[in-house]
Amino acid sequence: MISKEAVRSVFREGDEVVLAEGLYQGTLGVFCRLREDLNWADIRERNGEINSHPVAWLAHAAEPGSGRNPDLNKIGA
Repeated sequence: MISKEAVRSVFREGDEVVLAEGLYQGTLGVFCRLREDLNWADIRERNGEINSHPVAWLAHAAEPGSGRNPDLNKIGA
């Protein structure tokens, strides 16, 4: 299980994130909060909906043209 402190040190409310894994890989959104189960987080997706996704699938969204690889920002990477 990922500790709350580990997640907070990587993702903060308002961070731009992308789903780097899973069925909806590539989905962009904004990190809202951790769920009671710390392995899950609420993300506000671009369509305005708030959905829960596994924290392990999240990465910081690369800024356009930055050349950054969002997979390098995942927890456990």
